[in-house]
Amino acid sequence: MNAVNAVAEIRNLRVEVGGRAIVDGVSLRVLPGRITAVVGASGSGKTTTGRALLGEYPAGARVSGDVHVPDGPIGYVPQHPGAVLNPARRVGALLRDIARAQVRHLPYRARRAAVHERVLRALSSVRLPDPGAMLRRHPHQLSGGQQQRVVLAQALLLGAEVVVADEPTTGQDPLTKRGIVERLAAVAREGIAVVLLSHDLDVVRTLADEVVVMRDGRVVECGPAERLWRAPRHPWTAELLSSGSGAARIGPASGGEVVLRTGPLTARHGRTAVLRVPGLALRAGECLAVVGRSGSGKTTLARCLAGLHRNHDADILLDGVPLPRSLRDRTRRQLAAVQYVFQDAGAAFDEHRPVLRQVARTAVRLRGAAEPDALAEALAALTGLGLGEDLVRRRPGGLSGGELQRAALARALLARPRVLICDEITSGLDTVTRRDILGTLAGLVRDRGELSLVLITHDPAVAASATRVAVLEAGALVEEGPVHRLSSAPRHPFTARLMEEAAGQGTHLGDHGHGRAGMMPG
Repeated sequence: MNAVNAVAEIRNLRVEVGGRAIVDGVSLRVLPGRITAVVGASGSGKTTTGRALLGEYPAGARVSGDVHVPDGPIGYVPQHPGAVLNPARRVGALLRDIARAQVRHLPYRARRAAVHERVLRALSSVRLPDPGAMLRRHPHQLSGGQQQRVVLAQALLLGAEVVVADEPTTGQDPLTKRGIVERLAAVAREGIAVVLLSHDLDVVRTLADEVVVMRDGRVVECGPAERLWRAPRHPWTAELLSSGSGAARIGPASGGEVVLRTGPLTARHGRTAVLRVPGLALRAGECLAVVGRSGSGKTTLARCLAGLHRNHDADILLDGVPLPRSLRDRTRRQLAAVQYVFQDAGAAFDEHRPVLRQVARTAVRLRGAAEPDALAEALAALTGLGLGEDLVRRRPGGLSGGELQRAALARALLARPRVLICDEITSGLDTVTRRDILGTLAGLVRDRGELSLVLITHDPAVAASATRVAVLEAGALVEEGPVHRLSSAPRHPFTARLMEEAAGQGTHLGDHGHGRAGMMPG
């Protein structure tokens, strides 16, 4: 690259927190109209490097090196968009505030129309359906993928010369992901520099002009994307690129007894029905993947099962006994039996307490374990998921998003649940760690026998690891069945489109063999 033409540049950046360098000697140059991707394992320093362009660093960090950015605003799309959206304000108010700042030069009478036009254009550009309805909603009424697109719309409204996109396709279905990829490519064609921080190697392969590979806070390789994909020079790069194919199969040799059953379920936000599905049944030792577009109702279904969304009219039975609709009314045994791992793991932790103690607290509160025993069990679970003792003794702010996802999984497992609901738990993980986590889940199902999984996912490789798949579209269950059948002979047009998109990403949902009965119409 030509440093003279760089619109943003980092030189020899070192960021040290608590005596440990989380970024060490990193240099990065970004040109207008080019997409620079930064890839690497969770905790490698990608987000810290990207946020340096915004002038933001972890609390108490010691920083050295040079960071040069343009005078104007820099757009930022964070990994967990809900953290930057004001929960008390509607989406329309959030976007109109930004748009008004861009049209202050216009006469008063012309401003309102200009603001409205800009907001609708931004929502359309990120492919948010039904903009009128979206503008009236609060952030908590949007799915994770919808929140992400709202934040991207904010960045576009700012008119930034540089956009830092931190996992912009996390939590997106293949169809929506294509739209985000097309939009980021269009942003670059308009002359905007894009810094893409991503674990999604399919997206990186499609978009990136340059790729920077990080590991343990250092750059181990960088260069033109075409060269790096064709001939990686560092062993870690080669492992990262080769680990995207194949995932451990999660499922039993035969179906067990029904653990969780629902009647016909209609869930609502206020008075609006957002989900309608027939009765479902989950058997012991089985894995159901729930797939569909962002906003199709996947997370709402999962939250109903977990007692986190009580505005529904279904009976949910655990071992034949009705569960209270609200989490607050469930007993400790019932709470332990159905555990939920959130997509935004950071929001599920108390920022003021060490991660290890928060994980151990689950065993104390739900199982009555003694605190020393709980701490030892928590540490074993965390290290088993690749998190070192030094790391988990920190507060949540000292861990990356992917590391917090693994910690959240360990915390749920300490409850020794019968049903484990995982909401996009691999979306913030690199391909190597994702493969290992799916292998861990497969081992748990195999060893415990009684553990059943519900995987909310947009990732075809994750869905391929399940025994059965349920497909949601616009709040309705349009198809459900064994993985191999949906892949080879989908019965609904939307399922066929999802399968085509999965095949386009190099993953066929039937790649991992034939499943047996899993989550079935009840």
